[in-house]
Amino acid sequence: MTFGFAPASAAASTSAVSANRLLEPAEWAAAGIPLLRNPRDVVSGLHARHHPKPTTAVVAVLDPDERLRASASFVRRPAPADGWMFRNVLLAQLRRVIPHDLRRRTPVRTAVLLYCREGDARWTEEDGAWMWGLRDACTLHGLRCGAYITLTRDGWQVLGEGRGGRRPHSASEPEPFGMSEAPPPLPRTGGAASEILRRAAAAR
Repeated sequence: MTFGFAPASAAASTSAVSANRLLEPAEWAAAGIPLLRNPRDVVSGLHARHHPKPTTAVVAVLDPDERLRASASFVRRPAPADGWMFRNVLLAQLRRVIPHDLRRRTPVRTAVLLYCREGDARWTEEDGAWMWGLRDACTLHGLRCGAYITLTRDGWQVLGEGRGGRRPHSASEPEPFGMSEAPPPLPRTGGAASEILRRAAAAR
């Protein structure tokens, strides 16, 4: 992906983008978004958990070791791409699945967004609106803003980084969960059934 300055003739377009609350690739690249150590594991894990199809967004919260702590998926409603609207829906999903970290001086958990859509991997204004919405939702929930990842028929791509792969893609079958995901907790039930589960886990 090539970044550069917009020509003077694009001033009207730039003002329209600002009015619609979008982030262009150069702005995103300059924002200091932390790099994923193993993006394929993150993408594969989210794909296996949520089975996203086109127009599905998956927002996920990772701990400092890139283990998945919470995630939610939802289908984007047909409407003009607007970062403010995307911010609101992302914030609502984050509030539903994980407590905020606003009491911390420095965020320790990171939110990433995987969006499955039609078309190729090139940046679109819709992507720019998701970027704006993710950055703002993270600020309001006390999280670090992490990667924005597109999933198309060509594969997956971390926009602004140039990293990607052919699998999974928007039509592929889910793969097994990645190792970066924390194991599911045992049920909090008492009695003999709980004791059997504990013994089985200890024997592994």
